[in-house]
This record gives sequence, structure tokens and C-alpha cells, in this order.
Amino acid sequence: MKYTLYLFIFLSLSVSSQEFIETSLIGETKLDADTFLSTNNFDTTFYILDNVLFKHSKETKGIDIGYSNFQLGNIFSVNTFNPLKINVFYKNFNTVIVLDNRLAEIFKIDFNALPDYKNVSHVATGSDNTFWIFNENTQQLELFDYKTKTKRAQTLPIKSTVLDIKSNYNNCWVLTEKQLFVYDYFGNLLKKIKNHGYTSIEIDNENIIFKKDNTLFYMKKDSETIVPINLPNLLINQFYVTNETLYIYNKENLQKYQLKIN
Repeated sequence: MKYTLYLFIFLSLSVSSQEFIETSLIGETKLDADTFLSTNNFDTTFYILDNVLFKHSKETKGIDIGYSNFQLGNIFSVNTFNPLKINVFYKNFNTVIVLDNRLAEIFKIDFNALPDYKNVSHVATGSDNTFWIFNENTQQLELFDYKTKTKRAQTLPIKSTVLDIKSNYNNCWVLTEKQLFVYDYFGNLLKKIKNHGYTSIEIDNENIIFKKDNTLFYMKKDSETIVPINLPNLLINQFYVTNETLYIYNKENLQKYQLKIN
């Protein structure tokens, strides 16, 4: 009976270890970019080339519009979750520029000039007029209102190096070297999961896609089971996910895959 139980457990583990998310290639386009950022179902694509943020869309009739601010150094990150309030973070100058949908400046926050100085390492979009920022001075995640220059919420200190931050209007996901933390709009910790070597994440309707080396993994929002995504052997420089559609950029082509989620 004992051996039968062991055999059952072994077979169960074997089956679960073979689970993966199937994909199918549904499109591919050429893209000349240093960094691919995001795209959507309306074929609007954001990318960085030569330290210039570009937007390619049907409304521009094939002419990509761009934004640059070379006096602030290199672009560290761009968040396009809200296409009407795009956040461009210049880490070396501790500054965020907010752009509208035509890539025109509508707001600038220099964290060096605030009375309550903040040394920011990561930025993500919040609701209304807010950013999620990670303040390295306090090791805390803050929901910062950039119009009133005040913080609406903050978390307890995070005692691990932050690798990536993603957000939507309700929650913020913070990937550190040790764990993934999920916070609500008020800075309350909702969940934490051990990090098994993942270095970046994307969020799709609160489902999480992890990247480790050259492999992607998927975790449903109401689960803690992480399964690999079955993909051809290809270079993954950047990736993005929206509505169960996965985009992968390999420095030459932007490939579009449909995720087959059970």
C-alpha cells in the first residue's frame, strides 16, 4: 500500500511537471528598435530607438511620432498602460515625464526638487494622477500623486533588491530577487510568492507572465501554480502580453502568439 501511494505521488508530480501553456504563431512584423515596449489590438506599438520614444499607429499614417529629451540622459523605462498619460522615467536624473497620446509633454516631476527628496529606482502607472514609485531611501513602494506632490499610500519596507514593477489601476506587482509582492491601491500586501530566478514580469488581466533566462512562465491570478509557456527556440529580448496575446521581440521581428489558456 505504501509503495502504491509513493507511485501515485511520483506519477502526479511527473504529470504536473509536464504541464505547459500552448501557443500558436498568428503574426510577425519587422521592427527596428533598441527596445520594444508594448502594442495593442489596434496595432499601436511603442518602442525606443536611439534613446527616442516612438509611437507607431494607424492614425499617424505610417509616420512614427517620437519624443526625446536628451538633456535627461537615457530612458530607463516607459509605461504605456494608460495611453493618455504615458510615463517616461529618466533614472539618472530622478525624473519622470508624463506624455499625452501625441507624445507631447503634459507634466514633469523632478524628484530631486521635492521638499521630501525621493531616490526613485522604478516607476509604474497608478490611477488618476499617480505613479507607483520605489523609494530607495526608505526601501518602500509609494503611491505618489504627481499633481499634489504627496503620497497617497506606502508599503512596509521591502528588504530585497527590486528587479521589476508592473501595475494597473488597482494593484501593483513588485518583483524582487527573493519574492514577488502584490499590493492593493492602499499599499496593503495581498500576496507574496517565492522568486525562483525570474528577472522580469508582465501583467495581463492580473495574470502574471514571468521571464527567466530565455523562457517565459504563466501564473493565473487566482493560483500560485507557475507553468512554462511552450514556444519555439527563439531569442526573447523583450515581451509583452495583452488579452492572452503574447508579443515577443528578437531584435529583428515582432512575433505575435495566441496563448491557449485552459
